[in-house]
Amino acid sequence: MRRKDREITDREEMELILQAAPVCRLAMACDGEPYVVPVCFGYDKESIFIHSAREGEKIEILRENPRVCVEVDLTAGPIRDENPCAWEMQYKSVICRGVAHFVEDPNEKQKALDCILHHYGAESRPFPEKELQAVCIIRIEITGMTGKKMG
Repeated sequence: MRRKDREITDREEMELILQAAPVCRLAMACDGEPYVVPVCFGYDKESIFIHSAREGEKIEILRENPRVCVEVDLTAGPIRDENPCAWEMQYKSVICRGVAHFVEDPNEKQKALDCILHHYGAESRPFPEKELQAVCIIRIEITGMTGKKMG
């Protein structure tokens, strides 16, 4: 990291950002072309879970190349200066690299959906087998994590 003065090295602090962030941006690549999409997510200290339709561009890319990068952030707006070129942004962010795995086991899907529900402050609830079969759950196995903050 270029700006060591802004680096977050404490895993707990990074986890707090992951737990508080409302959106996860999932970055993928296919045939050398980048693709990023914002998604709802859950985090359980080892993995990030997202849910999706069973088909679409994101699913096709992940089947081709499961290596991903995710980004979450919390922002508090700009730090203004008389010179607009000197403005900075108040933020905390976490970037995770990982490998996407498709979850097929209904019990694992239920746990992943519970994780996502908890992230947004909702209670766990059982999902009917039909709904579990219809949804695509992607577990991102985290292989690396970095954090950065300003302000």
